[in-house]
Amino acid sequence: MEVLAVKHTLFIFSPTGGTARVAQALTEPLGGVRETVDLCDRRIDFDAVALSPADVAWIAVPSFAGRVPVTAMERLSRIRGGGARAVLVCVYGNRAYDDTLLELADGAKAAGFRVAAAVAAVARHSILGQFGAGRPDQQDWDELGAFGEKIEAALAAASQEPTLPGSRPYRAGGRGGMVPLPTEQCNRCGVCAGGCPVGAISASDPARVDSETCIGCMRCVALCPQKARVVAPEQLAGLAAKLEKACAGRRENELFL
Repeated sequence: MEVLAVKHTLFIFSPTGGTARVAQALTEPLGGVRETVDLCDRRIDFDAVALSPADVAWIAVPSFAGRVPVTAMERLSRIRGGGARAVLVCVYGNRAYDDTLLELADGAKAAGFRVAAAVAAVARHSILGQFGAGRPDQQDWDELGAFGEKIEAALAAASQEPTLPGSRPYRAGGRGGMVPLPTEQCNRCGVCAGGCPVGAISASDPARVDSETCIGCMRCVALCPQKARVVAPEQLAGLAAKLEKACAGRRENELFL
C-alpha cells in the first residue's frame, strides 16, 4: 500500500517578516507537502480553510505585549482544524512572551487542532530594533533547525500534548498600541494600504489611518518602499525606556514537546 506524504501547512501571521523567517527555519528539515496560509492577508476566506487528522499545521505568530495578536486569533478561530496536529510557534523581541503560547494553544484547540509541540523563538523587536538586534543569528538558525528535526521525530511518534507556560486569565494586551503615520516622503503609492492586515489605511489617502482598527503591527512600516511611515519619536522613546531593563541580556529559544 502506498504511504502518502504528510501534508504540512504553515499558518503564519508575520507583519514584518521575522515570524515567517523563524517558521521557515523550523520547517526546513521537513518532508511532505508544504503550503502557506498568510494570516495577514485579509482577502483570504479563512472559513473555507479545512484540514484533516493526517495533516500537520504550523501556526506561527509574534507576541504582542505577551499575547497573540487579536487579528491572528480571530482568523485562526475561523479555520477548521479537523483534528490536525499543530506545532505552535511564538516569536518575541527579547523581552518575554508571557501568555502567548498558552493563548495560542487554547485558540488552536478551539479551532479543532491537536497541539503536538511548541516553540518560543527570539527575533529582532518589530518596533524597537535595538532590542534583539541581529536575531535570529547563526546560533539561532542552527538551534531552530535542530528543533525542527526533534519536532519531526515527535510527530512520527505518539506524543502527549506539551505543557506550556502562561496563565489564565491572560494578561492585558494583544494589540500593538502604536499607529505609524506617513512622513513628507510619502508618495501615496498605496502599498501600505494594500498590505495592511486589517484595512486600517485609506487606499485613496494613505495619510488617513483608522486608529481604532490599527493593531500597531508595523507591517506598513516594513512594506513602505519610501521608508515613509514612522511611529512618533516621543512614543518610541517612551517605549524604549519602559523596555530597556526587561530586554537586557540574551533570551534563548525554547522547545516544548
